[in-house]
Amino acid sequence: MRETVAAVVGGRIGYEDGLDLLTVSPAGEVDPVLTGMLFDAVGRLLRAGWQPAELHRVTARRGNPACGHLIVDAVAAYQKDFKPRTIDPRWRAQAEDLGAKVWWGSDDGYVTEVVQHRRADRVTLIDAVLQALKVLATLPPIEILIPPPGQVARPARSPGSEALLSRVRALLAKAESTTFPAEAEAYSAKAQELISRHSLDEALLEASGDAQVVPYARRIGIDHPYESEKASLLDAVAGANRCHVVWSPEFGFATVFGFDADLDAVDLLHASLLVQAHRAMSRAEPPGGKAGRARLKTFRQSFLIGYAVRIGERLADADRAALEESRDAAALLPVLRSRDVQVQQARDKAFPRTVRGRGFRVDSEEGWESGRIAADAATLR
Repeated sequence: MRETVAAVVGGRIGYEDGLDLLTVSPAGEVDPVLTGMLFDAVGRLLRAGWQPAELHRVTARRGNPACGHLIVDAVAAYQKDFKPRTIDPRWRAQAEDLGAKVWWGSDDGYVTEVVQHRRADRVTLIDAVLQALKVLATLPPIEILIPPPGQVARPARSPGSEALLSRVRALLAKAESTTFPAEAEAYSAKAQELISRHSLDEALLEASGDAQVVPYARRIGIDHPYESEKASLLDAVAGANRCHVVWSPEFGFATVFGFDADLDAVDLLHASLLVQAHRAMSRAEPPGGKAGRARLKTFRQSFLIGYAVRIGERLADADRAALEESRDAAALLPVLRSRDVQVQQARDKAFPRTVRGRGFRVDSEEGWESGRIAADAATLR
């Protein structure tokens, strides 16, 4: 039976014929094979650098929403064999956010229990498992950014860093929720002030310490539509916060390289600014409808590009101002230069054959100007 499933996934047996064959075969023969192959495929990729949230996201994008539920269960099945102290806190947090927990009995009866528990149609479920297996078979190993369960877990953040991030998240949440642009800008400006001071302080502290601090990387998912334009916003935010970005459109995520405090800033600011960009774009865009569909698409693309460019300019100005206001500016400059070299080296080591992406074409002056105006109103000083 395993050979049959592998032949369907590999395309050696027609998909519809294979689905029919598996559906009419005894459940006692089919279910354990499907479950075992699914859990094995997910475990292999989790050991090969994929994180729970990333694997769930790419499978749901390429398959269907039902595939996402299967990945969540496979993640739960994988981590149940490891002691909590051997699981990196960041890895465990992703699994918890997905709701990954073992709710079924034996793995052999997993498919039957899904049908009963989720009231799923058996044919639809088998179809979803096959689709998930087809997607998983196409995914290559990627850079290990968070050690998988069983490897040495990275120490948790200091209480001071966690407290700062909580304050920044609260300020950005207020900026996103208010309907008054001036108030949103005030909250965002305060968040940027906290982030900049913390980042520069950490740079000096780490430079004066004995322990070697190395740059890390974080993958940030980017949803469609307009993925490339949204990636340009992430690149603008990252550049202003001394980080470097590699965009992987085939997987729908970007890898951001930098030091911890700067990565936190990029992650939080990008998410908040994207929310504000969507809100401003919906207010400024021209009427849609069939006649204006092409115009609307062009407007949105140009809006997001203009927004990203202006965001980059303003954040770069804010970063320079924070550096100039620092009492240790002279000591910071060589430290920041050294850190930038380290970040670039980390990027080049992970992606030795990275090519520079092409520039963007702006076809809607109205969208471009609207995006820049929105960036002035909603972003940081």
